[in-house]
Amino acid sequence: MTISVCIFDAYGTLFDVSAAARVAASEPGREALAGLWPRLAEDWRRKQLEYTWLRAVMGRHTDFWTVTQDGLDWALEASGLDDPDLRERLLALYWELAAYPEVPAMLARLKQAGQGAAILSNGSPEMLAAAVRSAGIGEFLDGTLSVESVGVFKPDPRVYRMVTERFACRPDEVLFASSNGWDAAAAAAFGFRTAWVNRAGAPVDRLPGRPHHILTDLTPIPDLAST
Repeated sequence: MTISVCIFDAYGTLFDVSAAARVAASEPGREALAGLWPRLAEDWRRKQLEYTWLRAVMGRHTDFWTVTQDGLDWALEASGLDDPDLRERLLALYWELAAYPEVPAMLARLKQAGQGAAILSNGSPEMLAAAVRSAGIGEFLDGTLSVESVGVFKPDPRVYRMVTERFACRPDEVLFASSNGWDAAAAAAFGFRTAWVNRAGAPVDRLPGRPHHILTDLTPIPDLAST
């Protein structure tokens, strides 16, 4: 098996989705958020993902920015935070998410090795462009694929098929990395070689397809791509 391209999920894999709440909580005047931000960040992310799955099942697709706002509104209400200014600040910060610390060096190693790399994400093209620009990783990427091209969220197989069509490769020539266990499982079921970035030490999801590699961060990806 030869890996033709390394594909990365974006949010939670390359970009730290907790960063918006963490940064906002550290700002002056945000004392109400300071003790609540971990729960808020967790609820926000969970609802964001749940809404993508439910909309896919319902056949009621919308862009990722809409479900991101809907997830935040649920999380704010669950935390008892009725603060329009805080809402706007959190949403603004979501367009400036930091990459995880190991990401730039990992992508640079892939580039130096001549290995292709791209993003496959639920994110809208505008959101992804902003995140890539903010993280300063655009020079390392050969493409950014958004589900908006097929009008359905992961884990629909049409999303993963975008990769084989874009890069004219077989599924088993793709190394796909995601921090979402369900995403790694679905990609493996599609035929990708997969790496689950299990930063939280969670159990493996009981789903069709299992990740081929389980990592604590993205550092080993260049070595996996070359073996």
